[in-house]
Amino acid sequence: MIRTADGLARITELAPAERWLAVLVSTRPDGEPGVSVVNAGILPHPRTGEPTVAFVSRGGTAKLTNLRSRPRATLVFRAGWEWIAVSGPVELAGPDDPAEGLDAEALRLLLRDIYAAAGGVHPDLDEYDRAMAADRRTAVLLTPTRFTSNPPGTDHEEPA
Repeated sequence: MIRTADGLARITELAPAERWLAVLVSTRPDGEPGVSVVNAGILPHPRTGEPTVAFVSRGGTAKLTNLRSRPRATLVFRAGWEWIAVSGPVELAGPDDPAEGLDAEALRLLLRDIYAAAGGVHPDLDEYDRAMAADRRTAVLLTPTRFTSNPPGTDHEEPA
């Protein structure tokens, strides 16, 4: 079993190599996996301060529909042949998903914080804020409860 601190440290080692891109796995209404690619980062939960792995989603997407119905997800980060997956319950915070203790200003700042945690740098944060509001962007906060990985340094041969 991978401890939370060790799992988060491993994400921090691997994620920058792939620009903090992660494969998101949610569950569709038919029970099949819903899969997409997101930029995700690690930051303190805005209410509890506990470590969370978070990303931002455009409003009206299938991933948000899936996460509203079944609020659990897995994110898989990789660099080369090494990878780590983090799974857990998710909370949504956005214009269509009000979150306890998070007003519009706190949401605006949270979206910025997630963007920065996922390696984003924007030359005009006011423009960023406008785009987030226009797209009805939602913060997705995953509380890590399980990590799975291949052992660091695992050698793989390329297919011939």
